[in-house]
Amino acid sequence: MSIDSHHTQPMHSHRAQHLKASGLPSRSQFFIELLLAVVLIRLPFISVPFKWLESYFHELSHGLATLFTGGAVSHIQLFPNGAGLCFSQGGWPILIGFSGYFGAALWGYLIFNLATWTRGIKVSLACLGGAVLLTVLFWGRDLLTIAILAMLAIVFLLPLKLSHSKVLTISLRIIALMVMLNALASPTYLLGLGQKGDAVMLSQHTWIPAWIWVGVWLLTSLLMLWLCWRRVDANAESATRRKL
Repeated sequence: MSIDSHHTQPMHSHRAQHLKASGLPSRSQFFIELLLAVVLIRLPFISVPFKWLESYFHELSHGLATLFTGGAVSHIQLFPNGAGLCFSQGGWPILIGFSGYFGAALWGYLIFNLATWTRGIKVSLACLGGAVLLTVLFWGRDLLTIAILAMLAIVFLLPLKLSHSKVLTISLRIIALMVMLNALASPTYLLGLGQKGDAVMLSQHTWIPAWIWVGVWLLTSLLMLWLCWRRVDANAESATRRKL
């Protein structure tokens, strides 16, 4: 009995060290963080900066798709209610129109993966904050948009004051989950906009009904959340095999 006990303790310790080193949460912790993200995006006032964050990544994705397809971006505009606009010329309208909601979900998944890089968590936060500041420099024109972008930069840069990498990692994972959850909820608002929005624009260019585009974006966001879960689940399964 003493031999079994002696070997079990190091295995548990090794499993904990493996999870910590990977920057991925356990299965139960992932669901707790997901539940916390769901609660936070529904809280008055507290949820507002994270709606702006999803809107920022949405408009940034429009802008990057415009540049990628040979167009030019004048500026982006963000509003207090979480809406946004990207002012551009040229480019491929289908890719530009599709990239907004798709890109926001993809950015959320990217941020979640950055949060698994424990040793580079501060570098990840600094790069994200720097990207927001560059957006202010190149595409920020009105004071309201600049103010919103400044607050978003603070969301990423202020945690750098913290010395505990575990707190930073958890914070960034929850931010990523909130971005993906907002990207999941946002396309549903298009169903009530009538002849406005990205889905209508895409339907006019492709003859594919707007509701199908909304469905594709919803599936994309669900896919990104599922991919996050798969990473967590695979990591936990790997740690369990090491234990055995």
